[in-house]
Amino acid sequence: MEGKEEDVRLGANKYRETQPIGTSAQSQDDKDYTEPPAAPLFEPTELTSWSFYRAGIAEFIATFLFLYISVLTVMGVVKAPTKCSTVGIQGIAWSFGGMIFALVYCTAGISGGHINPAVTFGLFLARKLSLTRALYYMVMQCLGAICGAGVVKGFEGRHQYTLLGGGANSVNPGYTKVMGLVLKLLAPLFLSTLSSLLLMPNILAPLPIGFAVFLVHLATIPITGTGINPARSLGAAIIFNKDKGWDDHWIFWVGPFIGAALAALYHQVVIRAIPFKK
Repeated sequence: MEGKEEDVRLGANKYRETQPIGTSAQSQDDKDYTEPPAAPLFEPTELTSWSFYRAGIAEFIATFLFLYISVLTVMGVVKAPTKCSTVGIQGIAWSFGGMIFALVYCTAGISGGHINPAVTFGLFLARKLSLTRALYYMVMQCLGAICGAGVVKGFEGRHQYTLLGGGANSVNPGYTKVMGLVLKLLAPLFLSTLSSLLLMPNILAPLPIGFAVFLVHLATIPITGTGINPARSLGAAIIFNKDKGWDDHWIFWVGPFIGAALAALYHQVVIRAIPFKK
């Protein structure tokens, strides 16, 4: 009994009835995370490091595979006379979310598993990588997307590829460009992605990221084909190279980039509460 009473007494002292919350609960000696130093704007030594180029290659391969699988899935659904004989919108959403889950899991330890210029941009604004690395990642992501879409066109054939729309994104009839842009701004993917990458253990981060991609695609495929990855939209538009792929193309860059900036701001102010720390 004495041992149990001692445990109760210690527990009551350790866990007070009224606990501080928010920034008042944070102290220099007791944190639930360690704040890493901000990345420099330019890091010349990166250009002489093999890990820098290795990371870019990983981003290229990941985005290549992402476009290859996702665009093939989209074209398979479009090709069928009825959606009942295909995986449908749910299958398309799973292909995007599943590929992001697998690819982030494989590349997180090499490059951070961005696979999206908007994610790279948001992390740059949050000072998690240098401008040099951010630009390098974006170029490699776009090149990977173009190559992935090009391989799909090679398999399908020029005529079939053009007939099926090439997986190019556009705002569907019945919806306005403003609505499409707002969807890109409000898509919770960017908040979920950035928060997961920066706060969760690496082994767990790919799961909520992939699931967030799946949910966003379920909601927005009927409106804009989703298009929350600018590299994916660019790769399909360049290989398809028709007015349909270019008319609304700016939306699929402006929206995700503004959304990523808002996510970075949310992360810095709300999640990390950096402006309120001494």
